[in-house]
This record gives sequence, structure tokens and C-alpha cells, in this order.
Amino acid sequence: MASTEIARQAGEGARAVPLSGHVGFDSMPDQLVNKSVNHGFCFNILCVGETGLGKSTLMDTLFNTKFEGEPTQHNQPGVTLKSNTYELQESNVRLKLTMVNTVGFGDQINKEDSYKSIVEFIDAQFEAYLQEELKIKRTLHSYHDTRIHACLYFIAPTGHSLKSLDLVTMKKLDSKVNIIPIIAKSDAISKSELAKFKIKITSELVSNGVQIYQFPTDDESVAEINSTMNSHLPFAVVGSTEEVKIGNKMVKARQYPWGTVQVENENHCDFVKLREMLIRVNMEDLREQTHTRHYELYRRCKLEEMGFKDTDPDSKPFSLQETYEAKRNEFMGELQKKEEEMRQMFVQRVKEKEAELKEAEKELHEKFDRLKKLHQDEKKKLEEKKKALDDEVNTFKQKKTAAELLLNQAQQAGGSTTLKRDKERKN
Repeated sequence: MASTEIARQAGEGARAVPLSGHVGFDSMPDQLVNKSVNHGFCFNILCVGETGLGKSTLMDTLFNTKFEGEPTQHNQPGVTLKSNTYELQESNVRLKLTMVNTVGFGDQINKEDSYKSIVEFIDAQFEAYLQEELKIKRTLHSYHDTRIHACLYFIAPTGHSLKSLDLVTMKKLDSKVNIIPIIAKSDAISKSELAKFKIKITSELVSNGVQIYQFPTDDESVAEINSTMNSHLPFAVVGSTEEVKIGNKMVKARQYPWGTVQVENENHCDFVKLREMLIRVNMEDLREQTHTRHYELYRRCKLEEMGFKDTDPDSKPFSLQETYEAKRNEFMGELQKKEEEMRQMFVQRVKEKEAELKEAEKELHEKFDRLKKLHQDEKKKLEEKKKALDDEVNTFKQKKTAAELLLNQAQQAGGSTTLKRDKERKN
């Protein structure tokens, strides 16, 4: 306050010096424009909607370009996101356009987790940008920003109410991306049904707390048109790249047996409104909202998870170094605690293993003793049987020897008797 007062008094007493020529700092806006034009711009669109709602056709119609893309299969078990980047140029302005399509969204029988792949993809782009910001040597000026700037949510033209899948998905995405709801293939229902359908959609979004993107009205130059266009949400669109001759000019249209629907005729659909709001009037605001609102929310949550805050408990300025040291000490403490727990667990397991081994060793010793005793008993029995067998063999040998002796004596006795008989015969 004191410095302001001194400056005011100095200003009152200062002598006004007339400029002798043009200073030129009013050319700053032109310098910024030239720098931005030379650098180019990027814009990323996420198209969310069920298969067959004309997402690719609408993108071709919006940018008046036939984007080449390979046909995708719709038989995956879950939702996959396919990203394609194109280099576009209009006059001397270059635009790096990235279109992300949700392949297989709504094709599954169980659609409960269909939004998860989309949320993970958006968070992955935020995380990549955050990691680039946290680098010591940053290259944000040349970094290809892949954060989603606008989400075109395609609503099926049922004419009844929003599906549960649509409400759940938009509720999960409204804090992460700028959602612009559009009624696809709006020529499938009549004008009266379409007006009622818009009112019903708006009512359901409000009652379920879904925050969609509102075109900004704080800038006086676009406040009136944006305020008017906010009342037309959700836009009812029709896409077509086919040109049909109406009168003396060729226009983009869809032909039916009952008539022709002109894409760029505001009496037929809201395609022109969508193109004006998305590309011509609010493209930069969508980029800015992505950075200042959605990315900042993600960044704040991530840094708070890491323990960073703007002020400490004493409401003093927050020190990044002190926070880093505190988190490092906390991490080292947790690491040492886990290391001690692992060491104690290891010691406990070693003790348990040693006890198991000792028990197993004891069992083995007992088994060995039993087997040894059994072996000794068997050996003793064998020795006894062998002794008995040896005794039988000796007895048998003795009996055999005695038998042989008796046989010899008998033979000798018989021989002497024979000799006596011979002698008697001779005599």
C-alpha cells in the first residue's frame, strides 16, 4: 500500500514527456499471431458413441476432408480407442488434428465398464503432459499435446430418453473433458419429436448432475451468439460427404425417397451451428478450458496424492524442497519398515524351515533306528537258522559216515563168506 501511494505521488509530480515517434508495443498482438501461425495449432477431438451413429462421416463433413482410415472390427470383448492424427491447412494456418474414436462402444452385452477405457485414455494423456512438465529439461514448445480438447458425444435418435450407458459415461467424463452432446442422424425423427427429445435430454442431464460444456459468454464479441447456441444444445446433426444438385448449386445432402436433407441448411439440422461453435468461434476456448480446468484438476489431484500442497499447516508458503525431503524421509522410513518386516518374515520362515527339517531329521533317525533294529533281528534269525541248518548238515554227515562204515563192514563180511564157499567147493 505504501509503495502504491509513493508511485501515485510520484506520478502526480512527474512531468509528462510527449512521444516524438511511434513506440510500437501495440504490435505485440500481431507478433503473437505471427508466432502462433508459424508454430501451428493442435486440436484433439474424442468421438464417443455407439456403432453406426455416423461418427466418421460427421468428422469428414466437419472438416470437409475425406479422412482415410482402416475399417475396424467390432468383435472385441471390450472398448478400444483408436487415434489418428492428420495435418490440415487452411489459408496459411496449419492444424494438427487428432481424432480419437471409441471402437466397440456399446457393442458388448455387459456395458457396465464401457466407460473405463475412455477414462483411462484421457488420464493417460494428462499423465504424459504432466510428466513432460515435471522434467528438468522441458520441451513443451515442441511437445505434441495429445490431451482431449472436445468430446463429441453421439446420442442415438430414439426420441425417448437417454440410455443408462450414455448417462453413466457422460457422468464419468464431465470432469475430465469438454462434453458437447449431439443427436446423431437427427433426420430419423420428426421435428416435433426432435424438439421434445432435446428438452428431455437437457432435463435428464440436469437431474443427473452431468456437466456439459457451455459456450463462454464472458467475451462481449461472442457472448450473444454463444448464449443463443447454448439454448440449442444438444445439437441435432446430419453428416454427409455426398453432393447433390439443388437448384443451381451443389450442396452436401442425404437423399431419401421422400426428399432431400441438406446438411448445411439450418432448417434441416444443426450441423452449421455445431461447425460454427466448435471450429470457428470456440476452438481456442476449448483448448484453454482443457488446460485450465480439466488438466489442472488432474494435476492438483496427482500432486496432492504425492503430498504437495500450496501451504503448510501453519499457512506458510509451501517449500518444494522441504516437501521433497519429507516425502523422501517418509519413503525411506516406509522402505526400512518394509525391509525390517521382510527380514523378520525371512527369519521366521527360516526358523519354521529349520524346525521342519529337524522334525524330518528326527523322523528319519527314528525310521533308521527301527530299520536297524529290524535288520539286526532279521540277521539274528538268519544266524540261528544257519546254525540249525549247519547242525542238521553235520548230523546228516555223521549219519552218512556211519552208514557207509556199516555198508563196508557188511561188504567185507559178505566177501569172506564167499571165499569160504569157494574153497569148500574146490575141496
